[in-house]
Amino acid sequence: MDLHEECGVFGVISPQATDVAGAVYYGLYALQHRGQESCGIVINDDGVFSSHKDLGLVSEVFTADTLSRLPAG
Repeated sequence: MDLHEECGVFGVISPQATDVAGAVYYGLYALQHRGQESCGIVINDDGVFSSHKDLGLVSEVFTADTLSRLPAG
């Protein structure tokens, strides 16, 4: 399999602690056709960065358990 330089970037700004991780998950899922080799989420919670990334499709990398461990998940 050849690697391709395709990607999609999705962002959410939320002044309140809502389901930010869930919103980003669905945004990444919608952009998945742009690149299927890997995906990741980074959340800035008042200056503290939390992240999860891995190789694979969005639905494989981000389980309900993984999303719940991220801030505002």
